[in-house]
This record gives sequence, C-alpha cells and structure tokens, in this order.
Amino acid sequence: MSQPTELKGSPLEEEHRALGAHIGAFAGWTMPIQYAGTLAEHRAVREGAGLFDLTHLGKIVLEGSGALEAIQRSMPNDARKIAVGAAQYNMVLNERGGIVDDLIVYRTSEQRYLVVPNAANTSRVHRTLLQASDGPTDVVLREDLCILAPQGPRSPEVVARVFPEAPTLGYMHSAELSYRGRTMTVSRSGYTGERGFELFVPDDLAPDLWRELLAAGEGMGLLPCGLAARDTLRLEMGYPLHGNDISEERTPLEAGLSWAVSLDKGDFLGRDALMRQKEEGVPSRLWGLRMQDRLIPRPHYRVMSGGEQVGETTSGTFSPTLKVGIAMAYLSPRERFTPGDRVEVDVRGRRGEAEVLRPPFVDSSPK
Repeated sequence: MSQPTELKGSPLEEEHRALGAHIGAFAGWTMPIQYAGTLAEHRAVREGAGLFDLTHLGKIVLEGSGALEAIQRSMPNDARKIAVGAAQYNMVLNERGGIVDDLIVYRTSEQRYLVVPNAANTSRVHRTLLQASDGPTDVVLREDLCILAPQGPRSPEVVARVFPEAPTLGYMHSAELSYRGRTMTVSRSGYTGERGFELFVPDDLAPDLWRELLAAGEGMGLLPCGLAARDTLRLEMGYPLHGNDISEERTPLEAGLSWAVSLDKGDFLGRDALMRQKEEGVPSRLWGLRMQDRLIPRPHYRVMSGGEQVGETTSGTFSPTLKVGIAMAYLSPRERFTPGDRVEVDVRGRRGEAEVLRPPFVDSSPK
C-alpha cells in the first residue's frame, strides 16, 4: 500500500493562519484558499489591491550558454524575442502537441532565464528542460524562493512603498531589485487581469516582506487573498487553467493559443503534430460562454445546440463582477460558431441559454 504524499507548506503559513485563512490542499501544497471570503477578495483586487502567496508555483533557473537553446527545443514560442528584463508566455508540449503546461519565461540576464510553471507540473517541466539542455548549462529547481503577488489597480502604490523603482516597469518586464541587502526578481505580471506584480523573495525574508506589503496597503483597500479569488479573477479574463481549460489532450491551436506558437522558428517538442493538425484542420475551439439566466455553470457540463451536444464546459463560476454565470468550453466543429451565437448549457438537468464570446468577459487590463 502506497504512503500518502506529504504536502509542502509555504514559509508564510503561520502568517496566513494568524490572519484567519482557510488553508487547503492544492497541487501538493497547503495554501490559503480564502481569508475574508472569495467575493470580498475578488472585489478588492478589481477595485483596490490584493496580496497573494503563490509560493506553490515552480521556480526553475536556467543559466549558461545553452539556456536559450534548451528553452527553444522544449517550447513552441520563440524565446529569442525575449529581451533581457522581459518575460514571455510559453508552454511545454508533448509529442502529440498536447499542452503539458503553460508557463512564464523571464530573461533576467544575458544567459539566465527563470521559468515559472504551474505547481502540479513543475517536476515534468524541470525534467523536460534537463533533457533538452546540453553543454555548459545549469537547470536548477529553486525551492528557496517564495512568490508574493500584489495585484489590483492600486498595487503600484503599495509596491512603491517597498520598491520605489517597481512602478516604472512595463507589463511583462522584470528587474533585479534589492530588499534588505539581498537581490530579488520583481516582475510586472499576474493572473488576475489587473495591474500587478510578482515578487520572487528568498524564503527567510518572505514573512518580513509579506507584513511590510500588508502595512503598505493599509488605507488602500488591500486584502490578503486566497487561491479561490485568483480563480474567479482569471476566469473573468478568460485566462486558461491547466488541468481544466488546457491539458495534454488539447493543443494550443484548439485552445486559442496559436499566438504563442512559432512554427517557423525551428524544431521543438510537438511541432510535427501541430503542423499536421494545422494541415488537416483544427477540430474545436475554446470559447467563453456568458449565461443569460441565473444558472451557474461548472466544469464538465454539456453544451447543446440544435438538439445535439457540441461541447463541454471546462471551467465555470459565478462572476462577481458581472453577477452572472460564466464558463469556458470547447465547441465543435470549430467553424460552426461565431461570437454572439447562442447555445444551451445543461446545468444539472436544467437547460440555460448562453452567449458565445471571445474572452475577456470583463473590461479590464493588466497593462
């Protein structure tokens, strides 16, 4: 009989418990799911500021003359386009073109890259990069860093009280800044659709930085936020969640992520499969659905049109901003649907009408 895998904990867990957080298991970690409540935390990020602990995300550093080539072999986007101090959305694919993970690649110096995958897929991404690397290149899984993410329209004011230079960063750009005599990566990025930052801080300094950011946000509406609010925020923007909206069974061409694929950059894992799918025809597409009634969709609900099933929801929730149900769903055949079309979602035996649209669902911008 196999032994249960021990969950990892954030160095900030005592801070979270002191603030009354509900702690739960997520992707092999114990992380804060919510504090004051998902709706309040969601509104804080949309209207003021919220502070997330994202330490569960992977942190993989590639350094050396072969670092770029290892990324190019492993991922479909063209990493040659990443300037020093910039970041890029990318993926790791399998040989069938399915999405093993989606991630962010930061170029922190000429030959140093920081790759941030989803928690559940970190080991797989790390292994892929190790296999793709040759020559004088180090590929190191960093387990000594926390990620703190101030997000929301007032987050630049909050962060400026600790890092005065940070608000000058452009979207998807980073800088190496000093905190208590130590260098750390500060990035203008996030997963909420609002202006925000992701701060890669050494574990031993994380509690101090967490408390300092909370104090800086007093009077600005800043709340500590859990992963439940992060999920409703990302879904309002139509950002895909791996394991729900994207997976090894779906390709970037189906998921609406062809903008992050460079088929002409040279060979990479999964390229041949994507070329074949492009030639033969992409069978389905990931769409947004906005309910026209009070029903709330959840994952794995049937989507109907003309009396037949045309798809299945992959994510679904009540939108705190719109006050209606929203969902993501793959619909097929791909050419059948256009924005503004109506379909029905089978919500536990009740049919609810939904409008087909291209996300985001809300008028917001992280830039």
